[in-house]
Amino acid sequence: MPGKILITGGSGLVGTRLSEMLIDLGYEVAHLSRTPDKFSNYKTFKWDIKDPHIDDSAITWADYIVHLSGAGITDEKWTEEHKKEILNSRVESTHLLYNCLQKADHHVKGFFAPSGIGIYGNSGDQLMSEESLYGDDFLAQVCKAWEGASWQIRDLGLRTVIFRMGIVLSTKGGALPQLARPMKLMAGAPLGSGKQYMSWIHIDDACRLFIRAIEDSQFEGVYNAVAPHPVTNSQFTKELASAMHRPLVLPKVPAFAVSLMLGEMSEVVLGGQRVSANKVLQTGFTFEYSQLGDALNSFFAKEV
Repeated sequence: MPGKILITGGSGLVGTRLSEMLIDLGYEVAHLSRTPDKFSNYKTFKWDIKDPHIDDSAITWADYIVHLSGAGITDEKWTEEHKKEILNSRVESTHLLYNCLQKADHHVKGFFAPSGIGIYGNSGDQLMSEESLYGDDFLAQVCKAWEGASWQIRDLGLRTVIFRMGIVLSTKGGALPQLARPMKLMAGAPLGSGKQYMSWIHIDDACRLFIRAIEDSQFEGVYNAVAPHPVTNSQFTKELASAMHRPLVLPKVPAFAVSLMLGEMSEVVLGGQRVSANKVLQTGFTFEYSQLGDALNSFFAKEV
């Protein structure tokens, strides 16, 4: 039966779409926000991570918590200050939820949070499963700390599910608009060697996974949230050009040029992860968009 879902990061890319899909299914949705007085389509409770506080009635209201809050990975260059914000916004917000769940008399039945496939580091063409070894670069360290904070909540006896998210495809934000922009200008090209793998997921499938995990109690632990067919950066660029009906006229953008533009953040696009979706598939979940061409056409077909 539909219940009450409390979402952090509800105004973000995944949170916005997930809220819409939950409402369509008959769930009640509320958001945690630093500024609950701003106009919102959803019931909104106040929280503050820097001055740690959550409105007590938020936790007692909820049946399930979906914790999507966190500073954008690619919003700006990775200065030391921004790297600290990327880490702290994830870990400290999770600690705050843990402390409130520990103290409150609540009826929360499950906790659902993202992590990232960046936990595997730059893994080349090796197929990574949930049991694979972790990387040791910045994003891998962030993901390990993020997951560690979420596992604390499992220790409170709540069913806890962590989705290691691939590249979430949406025209509303994230990587796709940034990749599509040069393509629109007839300047699309693979990045670096073009051989690095991109493990992706359509935003609707990402949201359907969260909903399935809420509804299906067999979901517990960590899952890769990626479509079953990862592609190389070169393949992705070709598929994107095809979906947008644009030619590929430029050679590859050399790695040094990407590094000059992005600094340390270049590891996000020059490194890659080829990640397995087998564990999610074994639950019986079916992807609406399992092939990249279908996913991209769902966004760009209407623009032709």
